[in-house]
Amino acid sequence: MTTQAGDLELAIPKLRAGSFFPSLLERRRRIDQALYAVIMEAYVHGVSTRSVDALVKALGSDTGISKSEVSRICAELDEQLDAFRSRPLDHTRFPYLFLDATYVKARVDHCIVSQAIVIATAVTQDGGREVVGVMVGDSESQAFWTQFLRHLRERGLSGVRLVISDSHSGLVNAIRKVMLGAAWQRCRVHFVRNVFAVIPKGSAEMVAATIRTVFAQPTADAVRTQLDTVADMPGRQFPKLREMLLEAKEDLTAFADFPHQHWKKIQSTNPLERLNREIKRRTDVVQVFPNPTAVIRLATAVLAELHDEWIAFPRRYLSNESMDALYADTPTVLPAASDD
Repeated sequence: MTTQAGDLELAIPKLRAGSFFPSLLERRRRIDQALYAVIMEAYVHGVSTRSVDALVKALGSDTGISKSEVSRICAELDEQLDAFRSRPLDHTRFPYLFLDATYVKARVDHCIVSQAIVIATAVTQDGGREVVGVMVGDSESQAFWTQFLRHLRERGLSGVRLVISDSHSGLVNAIRKVMLGAAWQRCRVHFVRNVFAVIPKGSAEMVAATIRTVFAQPTADAVRTQLDTVADMPGRQFPKLREMLLEAKEDLTAFADFPHQHWKKIQSTNPLERLNREIKRRTDVVQVFPNPTAVIRLATAVLAELHDEWIAFPRRYLSNESMDALYADTPTVLPAASDD
């Protein structure tokens, strides 16, 4: 038996009747529960399997632990992680929904391929935050995003007023198909990155500063007027920029129809950046996952940990007063998702 005190050899007598097997041990288990907990915690925090082996040896085990044993132990996390991913969401309304994705490498059918980890966080009706969903798939296709959003709706996600995301066509189409009754805010940060692709590098800073003036206006009318002004000014020099701004006007300024106190928090998917960075920090240790199951296990474990921080140490993302302003009128009930 491998324990934190080192390896122990146990001689357990066999009796003609009854059993002498100690109740604190489990049959066919070579490692005690305390060491199991250490291994799981190390795995979730992005420690490589090689480093886990060194850790186990440092705790007193002469034999260490193999990669396959680490994977088998961590597979025992699956039940509680599955429960986190499928938990009901009908305990509150979620007026703001943030969607984003990050990519990792995994082996699928003996090939190393890119896997998308799609993440959803949301602001609750009292101004708090929750991680409401995570899923792993081959790509950010419309079918995949539609499946993900319908899964959120089936679990009870309701009251969504605004969805914030980038402009990936599959995602946008899925939002319009499933999240009926909700407006869509195109992430301003992703939009500026798209703008950089059509203007000279030397003009990037000037153009970005000019675009930022749109989001610094005090009223909704001023926001939309300023966007028209910005489109006309640099647009003379960069016709493609003018076209992009006018085409995206409605989606870039959707935030302006909500309480002013919320504007800075709902203009982009920046609230998801910390989560993406934390997932990448821990997945970079692995580099290539053995299968998609291992990807979803680690990603869910990371997100569940961050979610627990938000719940255990609540800090209002948006104030109660500003949320009252959002619900000043009777909220519209979100229709059911389309089956088309």
